[in-house]
Amino acid sequence: MASPSCPFALFCFFSLLTVTATTASTITLPLTPISTKHPSNADQYKILNSLASSSLSRAHQLKTKTKANSSSSSSSHLKTPLFSHSYGGYTVSLSFGTPPQTMPFVFDTGSSLVWFPCTSSYLCSDCSFPNVDPNQIPTYIPKHSSSSKLIGCQNPKCSWIFGPNVQSTCKDCDGKSKNCTQGCPPYIIQYGLGSTAGLLLSESLRFPERTVPDFLVGCSVISNRQPAGIAGFGRSSESLPSQMKLKKFSYCLLPRRFDDAPVSSNLVLDTGSDSGDSKTPGLSYTPFYSNPIGLNSAFGEYYYVGLRKIVVGNKHVKIPYKYLVPGSDGNGGSIVDSGSTFTFLEKPVFEAVAEEFIKQMGNYSRATDVENKSGLKPCFDISGKKLVNVPELTLLFKGGAKMALPLENYFAFIGGRDVICLMFATDNVVGPQLSGGPAIILGDFQLQNFYVEFDLANNRFGYAKQKCT
Repeated sequence: MASPSCPFALFCFFSLLTVTATTASTITLPLTPISTKHPSNADQYKILNSLASSSLSRAHQLKTKTKANSSSSSSSHLKTPLFSHSYGGYTVSLSFGTPPQTMPFVFDTGSSLVWFPCTSSYLCSDCSFPNVDPNQIPTYIPKHSSSSKLIGCQNPKCSWIFGPNVQSTCKDCDGKSKNCTQGCPPYIIQYGLGSTAGLLLSESLRFPERTVPDFLVGCSVISNRQPAGIAGFGRSSESLPSQMKLKKFSYCLLPRRFDDAPVSSNLVLDTGSDSGDSKTPGLSYTPFYSNPIGLNSAFGEYYYVGLRKIVVGNKHVKIPYKYLVPGSDGNGGSIVDSGSTFTFLEKPVFEAVAEEFIKQMGNYSRATDVENKSGLKPCFDISGKKLVNVPELTLLFKGGAKMALPLENYFAFIGGRDVICLMFATDNVVGPQLSGGPAIILGDFQLQNFYVEFDLANNRFGYAKQKCT
């Protein structure tokens, strides 16, 4: 049994294993939080409800997604700082253009296009967030870059976004002309909390020791609730890992206690030569899976993992097979998504997990008032208890990999130390019921203080507990 030992605002963290992934062939970038300060008198229940709602909105977007519309140096590894956000996301800074223009991007493994706010007339509606002035959002100015070019309608990269039939829309081209000037159609992308639209550019992506020429990037001129660009790390051709031909990328997610703090962890990009089947010491691995309906489908860019069992205490939760493995219709299965805050469980899966916690914690009364205010459940009243026994939560993956979650990754104190709540989201907590698409979406909250590796060369997901600061 595990026992909670830290308040919601100050999540405890453990250093059970230290993994080092820095070699001569990496690029390392900071992964950092967006500064979105909540006032000292902010209603914690509203914040939690907002996080639960945003997790549900994100799940809705991932589950109902439609395809489209919506010179190198010898160094082969790159690192960049990764920062966490108060709404659950993480940010990385990237530089584009000649001379380079550096901007923040939301790090997202659940989408593929890399895009930035673009032109001096960039319009962002509903972007008046704390510490965000919609009139002062950093924007990319194409005319200031000598390497910026519009993607043409007949450019093969246009089909990455719009599919192989996009050339049929090139009405100003006769099909034989090599000098067609018609541009690729404008793109429109829907996210869980907003949308963006713009034109596709070919630009140079720059790192201190490496330049990636002719990189496809979106120049967004209008957005809704998207004040920062997004760095898509999904599996489609337009993603950063695909365009850079990365062998792997890895990161360690800062715990939520560092939200909005000037602290970062590392995002490591590995562009080295094939290293065979060599594994990073200390990591557990499970294979990635493709959705049965194909990589060119709406769900093809997601990183599916073979989650086979969920264990609460010593009890294996009974979950129908159709939710654990994608069927012929593409629905079901589990994905890893850096853009989700709380892990999403489709209603039948959530109810089975929650019911097992309720059964094993039957000595504690339910805090239904907190459940109604926070959008989370089950919540338990532990007031007056010196020691609280909480069942351990373990995820078992295909291949024998076992992920035992630290207590603070799935339960947290709410409103002081009198109530604890399960930190998962589902459709019957906030919002309408969802169906179709991935049934389980592993979010950042559950993976905080885990080192994770996306081994693209060997098509597998690796992880280990680690102190990420």
